[in-house]
Amino acid sequence: MKITFLIHHVYGIGGTIRTTLNLATALADRHDVTIVSMLRRRTQPRFTIDPRVRVVPLVDLREGSADTADPLLHQPAEVFPAAEKRYQQYSRLTDQRAEEYLRACDADVIIGTRPGINVYLARFAPPGALRIGQEHLTHDTHAKKLRAQLARSYRDLDALVTTTEADAAVYRAKMSLPGVRVLAIPNGVPDPGLPPSDTGTGAKVIAAAGRLVRGKRFDLLVDAFSDVAAKHPDWTLRIYGAGTEKDRLQQRIDELHLSGRAELMGAVSPIEAEFAKASIVASASDAESFGMTLVEAMRCGVPVVSTDCPLGPAEIIHNGVDGRLVPKGDRQALAGALLDLVADEPARRRMGQAARESSHRYDPARIVDAYEALFTDLTATRRARAWARRRAKWRERAERWQRRLRAWPRPAGAPASR
Repeated sequence: MKITFLIHHVYGIGGTIRTTLNLATALADRHDVTIVSMLRRRTQPRFTIDPRVRVVPLVDLREGSADTADPLLHQPAEVFPAAEKRYQQYSRLTDQRAEEYLRACDADVIIGTRPGINVYLARFAPPGALRIGQEHLTHDTHAKKLRAQLARSYRDLDALVTTTEADAAVYRAKMSLPGVRVLAIPNGVPDPGLPPSDTGTGAKVIAAAGRLVRGKRFDLLVDAFSDVAAKHPDWTLRIYGAGTEKDRLQQRIDELHLSGRAELMGAVSPIEAEFAKASIVASASDAESFGMTLVEAMRCGVPVVSTDCPLGPAEIIHNGVDGRLVPKGDRQALAGALLDLVADEPARRRMGQAARESSHRYDPARIVDAYEALFTDLTATRRARAWARRRAKWRERAERWQRRLRAWPRPAGAPASR
């Protein structure tokens, strides 16, 4: 089977890129896999790409490339939705290249990986291909205008795949998509091939990773760690990542006199080797569409402490078994959970072992099985879903005519329509 992924920028670094590469690599064991990168800004990818996976860039933005001189590059996109967060990076040239590629694509399955790209997929993909849109964010994080456009475009997909069941339920409740399978398939996370962390007698380190942005609430984690540092001066906090909040976080670390105890380590990829050096991994996010770092830590045999934020952590962590969940934004609860594990070596060891076992739910082979089952189901139900789609369109047309009839002025004395 030929499978094509559509991604924003496979040459960069980020969670969607990492999870797409994980899935593409696992699928390449049995299928012909291509990744189409809408944009290209680097000569070499930041992540290692399996040589079996073909990469096709559509718009080359590297200095000196012919595309940078194309007038269409400087005209705003007309198909890519204006309310999408990446809109400013798209243009009439990306619209054109996406249309040309998709109309000629001979893949059996085409998978989009962000909302604007899913609009391209719904509009331009050949009717013979299965069209699957992935949602790596969440329904409720999208602007109202974007959700309205997606509600129209997504009706032409065969399936919409979210990373959590909670988000799939939101889409089912808030977006009418007749004939479209809406389901959750989590991200696959491969075994890092590292010895598990020695959470009992290993380094006295709490680790965290992610983009240094406000929503990740590393400031809350630093504040909570100050309580840990006061009682356990031999423990340290290491935060891995880069972003706009770096200076503010460093300032907070200095204000709390935690220099040398809480450290900003910079971006590191892959992160698993660093997690394996820690005894606890923490996340203080206000929202997570999934929670990749939690699973990556669990694969290393490290217990995790996370805020119970929407939507991913509660579907990943079994509270009290392989980690701890605490209320979002609650510094005292976060500090308390960290202190409990810091002080309880047997609990760290027990939870670390349970985390490693639990993380097998995210083995790439299992995720591939879920996708292959979806491909089979979508193929078998193609006619029934097409009929459901047509029936919904007829019903909507009839309702529009009824509304128009009711709105027409009636002659004086004419009875009201029912």
